[in-house]
Amino acid sequence: MPDSPYTDLSRPPLSQAALQRALVRPGALWTSVTVVDRTGSTNADLAQSAKAGAPEGEVLIAEAQFAGRGRLGRVWNAPPRSGLTFSVLLRPDVPVMKQGWLPLLVGVAAASAVRNVAEVDAVLKWPNDLLVGERKLAGVLAERVDGAAVVVGMGLNVSLREDELPVDTATSLAVEKAHSTDRDPLLRAILREIDTHYRDWVEARGDADACGLRAAYQAISATIGSEVRIELPGERVMTGLATGIDQSGQLQVRAQDGDHSLSAGDVVHVRPTA
Repeated sequence: MPDSPYTDLSRPPLSQAALQRALVRPGALWTSVTVVDRTGSTNADLAQSAKAGAPEGEVLIAEAQFAGRGRLGRVWNAPPRSGLTFSVLLRPDVPVMKQGWLPLLVGVAAASAVRNVAEVDAVLKWPNDLLVGERKLAGVLAERVDGAAVVVGMGLNVSLREDELPVDTATSLAVEKAHSTDRDPLLRAILREIDTHYRDWVEARGDADACGLRAAYQAISATIGSEVRIELPGERVMTGLATGIDQSGQLQVRAQDGDHSLSAGDVVHVRPTA
């Protein structure tokens, strides 16, 4: 049975029934949890559900993904059940100009869960990469669908060995000697953290200061205070000091020609904060 989820006992499958019982409850954000063995992209699948009128709170988890996408169109793959690959469907009643905070919110939630469950000191690289040191543990991709819906996906490396990592700048919980590499409690913790932060943020109408989101993000940011090089759209490059995150979730950078607020760009930490 080469395709059986039980051929690699060190990487057991997730239980849809157990996750559904734990997460789908009256008053909770999550309305359904689905686990599939394999799909092209959980973000693409949930986007189709959103277009068909699916309600907020759907969660789709794939044990393996063969057309996964990261930020800036990057493609990545991982062995089945070696990580957490999932997407959530949200319909935030928040002004569009504030919705840039959504991927940052999910990054904060994931970093908190990793710290609490795995006991690994994950930090955030703007906008929403999880790092351990300077190596990437997870990434987040948010995509707007039909104007009102947002699908947010995450890929987090859990049990990948050093020789399975796609690039030498990546890492995993196993490589970082995490306290736990059990995907079930980690996924539950991430989704519960998202639920809490999302509810506070929506109640505050997207005001990241009023709900404490900006403070929470800046507290675990590895980018703020670092000398950075940012690769911008149009093959432009900017270098400078990352000084903070503004009220819209944009990165504030002090360059030679003045201060800038950036909504997009690929950040490299040239000299990390001490």
